[in-house]
Amino acid sequence: MTVATTALPLTLLRRGKVRDVYEVDDERLLIVATDRVSAFDVVMRETVPFKGAVLTQLTAWWLRQLEGTLEHHMLSADADEIAREVPAVADARDLLRGRAMLCRRTEVYPIECVIRGYISGSAWKEYQQSGTLAGEPLAQGLRESDRLTPTIFSPATKAESGHDENITIARVREVLGAETAGRLEQLSRTVYEIGCGVAEPRGIIIADTKFEFGHVNGRIVLIDEVMTPDSSRFWPSAEYSPGRSQPSFDKQPLRDYLDGERHAGRWDGDAPPPPLPEHVVLATSLRYLNAFERITGTSLDTTALS
Repeated sequence: MTVATTALPLTLLRRGKVRDVYEVDDERLLIVATDRVSAFDVVMRETVPFKGAVLTQLTAWWLRQLEGTLEHHMLSADADEIAREVPAVADARDLLRGRAMLCRRTEVYPIECVIRGYISGSAWKEYQQSGTLAGEPLAQGLRESDRLTPTIFSPATKAESGHDENITIARVREVLGAETAGRLEQLSRTVYEIGCGVAEPRGIIIADTKFEFGHVNGRIVLIDEVMTPDSSRFWPSAEYSPGRSQPSFDKQPLRDYLDGERHAGRWDGDAPPPPLPEHVVLATSLRYLNAFERITGTSLDTTALS
């Protein structure tokens, strides 16, 4: 079963590109990761099998690894337990299975906390143009995908639509205050270092990743997804070669196909997107499942999700 959208008997707070977020009560949210997929800021018409479950269950796996390191928002990612805690959705447990997370509600900081261990993506584009990142100079002579030593805390604004915008740490201090900004950087670096320590022996480079945080009663809480293929660049370490873009464990097959459609003049980059061939959808699904298996050491139970 793939899920493109949900309609639960709860108040829908927002419907993002991938997630539907519902209000349970004043203290809890229910976050459902659908199988929607976007690329170049356009949501595709087709869904990617098991994508939502990979995002939810990989996040849950990471949050369990982080127990004792920092507070997080997850209460449960088990559909049967969620159905007991939230009786209103009990009849929808098959739809929720694998893809739903019951969470503590927080006041969200309006900042994406990005950690870059390698220069790629928007950081590489800016560096090519001006030798900077968020307007601040970087070392000269970097190549695409070079390792950054030390890693860079590269915050961004949270965009409701379109791309997030890289901003300076000074700007974060203005928005949140110096103490909170420093704490968010420290926590982001700690989680990234733990993630790299897990992923590297398993043949995966976490080139960069982004975290979101909220606060409850003055305490900082890690929220949203954590080190998934949607929030991170996962590169196979055996194929790593600086000086070019890297293969990745995410929606690269989708991006490659759409790039081809744009270069051929069959798509202008705006909605509506072109229809996706079945082989592109399947290849994208397999990338997500492979990332889950490589990181956790176990296969996602897809039979329970069908």
